[in-house]
Amino acid sequence: MTAPVADPTAARGLARVPAPALFITSGISQYSGAAIAVGLFALMPPHTVAWLRAVVSALLLLVLMLGVVVVIVFMERAQRRIPIQYPKRQVGNRMFQGDSSHLPLKLNSSGVIPPIFASSLLLLPITAAQFMSGSGPEWLNTIVAALGRGQPLHLAIYVALIIFFAFFYTAVVFNPQETAENLRKYGGFILGYRPGQKTAEYIDYVLTRITVVGALYLAAVCVLPEFLISYAAVPFYFGGTSLLIVVSVTMDTVAQVQSHLLAHQYEGLIKKAKLRGATTTRGRR
Repeated sequence: MTAPVADPTAARGLARVPAPALFITSGISQYSGAAIAVGLFALMPPHTVAWLRAVVSALLLLVLMLGVVVVIVFMERAQRRIPIQYPKRQVGNRMFQGDSSHLPLKLNSSGVIPPIFASSLLLLPITAAQFMSGSGPEWLNTIVAALGRGQPLHLAIYVALIIFFAFFYTAVVFNPQETAENLRKYGGFILGYRPGQKTAEYIDYVLTRITVVGALYLAAVCVLPEFLISYAAVPFYFGGTSLLIVVSVTMDTVAQVQSHLLAHQYEGLIKKAKLRGATTTRGRR
């Protein structure tokens, strides 16, 4: 008889593992992370799991609010700059070279006026029903119920009113005809467009396109909190109009502080220049 050949795996203290066992082991190792996480959550007390869920929800809500604020700041500062050219001109015996500038058109020229007007109009039927103390006609109660917060009709009318007032207020604030006339008076023109009516039509075309984007942005910011509160049960305590007002006021305050500091800096430089000029004049005398 021949001596049995020693198994190298047995010599190392390892047992032979069948192929199905290897397959099962690899599957277990693949999903071990998820299994461990589920097991840890199962072993935790109920109040600990609830506390962790509350913390995660608060963090997600904070990230969402920061994202909305970043979007508001970006959109409020966004501009569409139309290049303006000025030809050469002669004043007396002096010849001035042509200059180039731009006409800034804000993406949201209406500011927070459209959401304020839209919410005010939506509150009129509810205010009338409250004055009647529920004794009004049936159609008024039906309208009030349909216009309740979070209802589809309420959201649809809210978006439509915001878009309408965005276009309406932009048309009141900015007049393309007047802007084109002022450019023609000062010799400015847009490349490819004749001064006058053609320039006014181009400015109105660009303004209409960017107003569409601005109106959709306002509608999205104002409807998002309503949707989160009504359908996702997220405790979003700030409305879209409140966020717009807070961010806009903060941006205006920062801009005023920066302009004040810049003016103060220029004032100091002018005083120093005057003092140096007076000292030089006295030295020459």
